[in-house]
Amino acid sequence: MIDGLIAGHLVGLAETRQGKNGSSFALAKVKATAGDGETLIVNVIAFAAEASAALMALDDGDAVALSGALTPKVWTDKQGNTRPALDMVATQLLTSYHAARKQHALAEPEIDAR
Repeated sequence: MIDGLIAGHLVGLAETRQGKNGSSFALAKVKATAGDGETLIVNVIAFAAEASAALMALDDGDAVALSGALTPKVWTDKQGNTRPALDMVATQLLTSYHAARKQHALAEPEIDAR
């Protein structure tokens, strides 16, 4: 298992599914850009309630940063070319909304409780 941080844009909308034991999880696809400029599709699954809810609140094309366990994969396109892909079990998620909210909280003066 590889712990990783992926930043990219949501492709389509996330969806919620139910597991065999009744628990819910979210599935999503994120398009990230590799160091060489090639795009990479990351298949994301989120079991954590906060990460799952945050994924469900995003729209197609929204920017997102995810952290969690990565598994490298390879798939073959219609022309027979092999391409890299990643599967991620996301445990944490950060969007521009979360970042702005945290910056706003840091900028507010602390109230002295004396």
